[in-house]
Amino acid sequence: MSPRAVVVLDNGASTIKAGILGVHDDPLLIPNAIVRSKGDNSTYIGHELGRCRDRTSLRFRLPFEKGFLVDWDAQKAIWDGIFSSEVLGVDTSEASLLITEPYFNLPNIQSIYDQFVFEEYEFQAYHRCTPASLIPHGRLFARAGEPTPECMLVVDSGFSFTHIVPILNGAIVWEAVKRIDVGGKLLTNHLKEVISFRQWNMMEETHIVNEVKEACCFVSDEFKRDLETCRAHPTKNAIVQEYIFPDYSANRPGRVRRPGEPLDEGSQTLTMNNERFSVPEILFHPTDIGYATVAASIAHLPDDLQGMFWANIGLVGGNTALPGFRERLTSELRSLAPIDCAVVVHSSARPVEEAYRAAVAFAARPEFAQAVVTRAEYQEMGSSACRRKFRDWKPAEKDAPRGREHAKGRAQKGKQKQSDSDSDDSSPPPTKKAARGRGRGRGAARRQA
Repeated sequence: MSPRAVVVLDNGASTIKAGILGVHDDPLLIPNAIVRSKGDNSTYIGHELGRCRDRTSLRFRLPFEKGFLVDWDAQKAIWDGIFSSEVLGVDTSEASLLITEPYFNLPNIQSIYDQFVFEEYEFQAYHRCTPASLIPHGRLFARAGEPTPECMLVVDSGFSFTHIVPILNGAIVWEAVKRIDVGGKLLTNHLKEVISFRQWNMMEETHIVNEVKEACCFVSDEFKRDLETCRAHPTKNAIVQEYIFPDYSANRPGRVRRPGEPLDEGSQTLTMNNERFSVPEILFHPTDIGYATVAASIAHLPDDLQGMFWANIGLVGGNTALPGFRERLTSELRSLAPIDCAVVVHSSARPVEEAYRAAVAFAARPEFAQAVVTRAEYQEMGSSACRRKFRDWKPAEKDAPRGREHAKGRAQKGKQKQSDSDSDDSSPPPTKKAARGRGRGRGAARRQA
């Protein structure tokens, strides 16, 4: 394992954090999308978006839908660009891969992951896991002179969902994992609608509105007080900000207007008043992130260990980077926790990159070599090798039949139950399988975009 390059991909629904072990301590941030620009009538795949000069009215084609990877043509085109000489410049047939997957990923989608890794890209070995399962290997909970805690609870608030993930002795306690259907995508779409109703029509400006959200929004520690402040003095208060829209013709990015800053001729501004904190409030109401998820998740854990989970809560994901998020969550949890339990919330300076950094630390350890599935194992047992080695939310597969000859027997038996499976309402969302052969996904994506 040591001579091979180890590629690390934190494959998020919005952004891919990519790098090579020993080369990229800081990840390369790649948009996980194929983008069509109306301004220059061009299509940009993943890393190519940095070349786009006019980002008005961008149209996004996302490989992920409702938290699951379903558009494999688009995803393969983006991965092709990442592995190419323009980004990582890695020969996948001579490398190993560590990649993250969504929580509660579906078996048929996991099988496609395996096929792409070993059959399309021909990696020598790979490990697939969820982002939270990597956190024990990182520095989020590190304290000087103390070992990594055995009990920790990770709040992962990303693009599609927010997950509350308890971890005991390095393993996720899946029966206590909770999810709320609020993520960065919902916040951006809600802000887009609010701005379009009150000021400018921004319904086709997802990229710009997302930049406004990241620059202006914060989590309020006293929502009613701040709301009353904005109502009493709509234009002059400590909360209101002006955001200067980007001017792509002059190559000027958008920014928050400084107090007293004169405006250039032709500059257009957006006034952000109670929108700054009312949009992130969705994370806390009506489904309270403290009561309904964190407290409920800890309540499912052993009574004698709950105090240690209260004392080791970590924040990862882009939404937790909002100013005030940590303070608000700590305040709410303190009122919910038992009086004899300390509530400690750990945060990262760059929570978007935390899972990547933990993955790099894991890939550098000797035990990583024992956690991967090799290409030889996959060729012998297929996806069964991955199901047996990668721990996830499903029960472990025991005594799985070896070889692919038995798969044909299962296929014959499956024909008898085909009518039942066709009418199964719980079947996963349909996936768009990429064309076989290297490079074809990229061209297919351009034709469809």
